[in-house]
Amino acid sequence: MNTDPNQFFKRKHYGTPQSILLIITNYIVFAMMGSIFASCTSVNWFFWVSMGCLAIYNFFNVRKDREEYDKARIIAYVISIVIMVFMFIIYRLNAQKC
Repeated sequence: MNTDPNQFFKRKHYGTPQSILLIITNYIVFAMMGSIFASCTSVNWFFWVSMGCLAIYNFFNVRKDREEYDKARIIAYVISIVIMVFMFIIYRLNAQKC
């Protein structure tokens, strides 16, 4: 282990990638909006508005960090969107009369 104090501050930590933060944000917003506004027999209009805003947020976020999205991260992002579609279908199949 190098104990040189000058080397300590040269180590870089890049943190969580923006693509992972985007996927987490998508799931949090979708889970909250889906459970509140799409779990009844009819889907509330606010659910669609919030999903539209989330899509716009995704578009600008991906466009801003375009160089970060390599093939593996694009595949992970697309798989996360597909899973959210399946989650919506499950919400609709288990809809209760409110």
